[in-house]
Amino acid sequence: MKVLGFAKKSLNGLHNDGIARIKAHPPPLNQIRRRGLSDSNVFNGHQEDTVLPVLIVGAGPVGLVLAILLTKLGVKCAVLEKAKTFSKHPQAHFINNRSMEVFRKIDRLAEEIQSSQSPVNLWRKFIYCTSLTGSVLGSVDHMHPQDFEKVVSPVSVAHFSQYKLTASLLKQLEDLSFHVYTSQALEGLNHRPLKGREILLGHECVSIDATGQCVKATAAVLEEGKYMRKNIQCNILVGTDGAGSTVRKLVGIDLRGERNLQNLVSVHFLSRDLGQYLINERPGMLFFIFNTEAIGVLVAHDLKQGEFVLQIPFYPPQQSLEDFTPKICEKLIFKLIGQELSDIDVIDIKPWVMHAEVAEKFVCNGNRIILAGDAAHRFPPAGGFGMNTGIQDAHNLAWKIASLVKGIAPSSILETYEMERKPIAVFNTTLSVQNFRAAMGVPAALGLDPAVANSVHQIINGGVGSVLPYGLQRVILDGIFTVGRAQLSEYLLNERNPLGSLRLARLRSIFEEGKSLQLQFPAEDLGFRYLKGALVPDSNSSLGAPEPPTGRRRDYVPSADPGSRLPHMDVRVLSDLSSEEIISTLDLVSSDKVEFLLIIAPVDESWPLAHAAVKVAKEFKASAKVCVLWPNGTVRGIVAGSKVALTTLEDYVNVVEVKRSPTSSSWWDICQMTDKGAILVRPDEHIAWRMKSGIVGDPIMEMERVFSTILGVKPTQIYETSN
Repeated sequence: MKVLGFAKKSLNGLHNDGIARIKAHPPPLNQIRRRGLSDSNVFNGHQEDTVLPVLIVGAGPVGLVLAILLTKLGVKCAVLEKAKTFSKHPQAHFINNRSMEVFRKIDRLAEEIQSSQSPVNLWRKFIYCTSLTGSVLGSVDHMHPQDFEKVVSPVSVAHFSQYKLTASLLKQLEDLSFHVYTSQALEGLNHRPLKGREILLGHECVSIDATGQCVKATAAVLEEGKYMRKNIQCNILVGTDGAGSTVRKLVGIDLRGERNLQNLVSVHFLSRDLGQYLINERPGMLFFIFNTEAIGVLVAHDLKQGEFVLQIPFYPPQQSLEDFTPKICEKLIFKLIGQELSDIDVIDIKPWVMHAEVAEKFVCNGNRIILAGDAAHRFPPAGGFGMNTGIQDAHNLAWKIASLVKGIAPSSILETYEMERKPIAVFNTTLSVQNFRAAMGVPAALGLDPAVANSVHQIINGGVGSVLPYGLQRVILDGIFTVGRAQLSEYLLNERNPLGSLRLARLRSIFEEGKSLQLQFPAEDLGFRYLKGALVPDSNSSLGAPEPPTGRRRDYVPSADPGSRLPHMDVRVLSDLSSEEIISTLDLVSSDKVEFLLIIAPVDESWPLAHAAVKVAKEFKASAKVCVLWPNGTVRGIVAGSKVALTTLEDYVNVVEVKRSPTSSSWWDICQMTDKGAILVRPDEHIAWRMKSGIVGDPIMEMERVFSTILGVKPTQIYETSN
């Protein structure tokens, strides 16, 4: 069997959009063949050789991250990808704090990204200008001093193109013994079941049958000019196959939200000369360019390499992709630069449509078919929520699938994935639309309102203009846009012209008040909270909706409310070793097993609870580790007391706070709790339960209630199983 390795040449090449496709037509919802997941025997050993525990459809970043997380948790999985090669189009590029925290758990992936990306000073700004060599209308620095201090997170945000991230993820999978197979290198793979740790390129999922005990997916493979079919049996199928998800269509799940917000053409090109000029003169991540000849947004993916993507408004059917040939795109680029360059190399030209939609369901067919990433939600790119939300979907989902596969939880644990992640997707949709509309406020202030342009286009398409010949429609549209761009002439747009002066003042106000397009949203990035799901809400807490998004940057405020991400604090691990490592509280959570973390203070009331948590977790077939968090200034001799109190426990750790200054808050103050409290953390670093100021009653009974609620298993079921 020929295996395609992970050498760089195996990652080269673009999606071949011209290949023939077998179309998958979804049956009506009431005709989908389905059957519920049987918890008792779905993962029995006799299925092991013929039924794959998890099949992931879609080898983008979300699917690859999910494959890594599942494999690290001991769950066998394989990945199907309809494209024959991995795309080299840069696509998403901003990685937020929470996603970088997830990547810290993947064998130094976060460190690799940070060392490989361009220096932050080359991408921290958005620049608004008449051309790249012309007047600067304004700029916004999106990095604040606290973003580098690592007070609220152990890692900073990153600017790293998607295809580079994909290559890094593939290297991680290679280290986990995954192999990539092309459709030309199968040689017998079609005649045996998948055993896990395979990535199959050129395989398009064309049908899904969830009738039987397992899910049967059929993949179409083009071999020697003919389509062959491969049947794959799995217990769980996860669709991570992007905004146009075939899996979502096959199972008949609809999207809800705003469609067709904007049509654009994406032009991927290289120019080291342009990159070097911008490094020297005006470094930035995004350049919003407005002049009388052209309008566009330039994304600087890598100034050092001279890699860019230009986003241009697109108005079909009056315009077609034939209007954006490489030569025409070169001329557009020159108009936006303000001069010609000799080394422009147009790599790829793609049309795309901006939507803001969320799937009606994330989990269906008896909890056996699941959507994640863009398959479950598609946002405007403003703020970079698309890929980041998808990565966090995978992080939420992985430990739950592992809990089911390992017999820790019933299939209902997968329902909590939708309960938790869908509200976040809806919230992020609203926020990204707000951010997109903020971006539109800049051209509107300059007298060039995109809403007016879109309204004119709609009138031409659906109103009286629709009866006119296309050629005449095109002339009218071009004429209106030419008149509109005239608002950007230097004669009009200057301080000496009263109207121009007013518009420039309005533009300055937008920038000063933070009303333009934003890059970072710390409050939403780190502060999102699950209100219900695999958690135990505080008995006295109100489960009100989160504060609605404002579209502006807000600072993150740490919280230990159930459903929140565990706050970050540097702690020193106390051990018998001479070197005592400083780590984040997030590092206390294991990434290679389904293990809960109980954080307690070194007080007498905490010891019985620690023993109870470990004992009950074991009864629930899970595991729990105890962390004793000591106050800053604790000396080693005092810690010996916890060794006596926890001597019978197999897994516990002593850590001590590392304060940045004498006035820094203590751990329990950050959490707004007393040192008689306790926090139980899930494998995805979100808080499952907390006790603010001491337990009342039997700790064993309380822990049984807690684990029963989180995992969806009644204590009586545990005892019946053990007997």
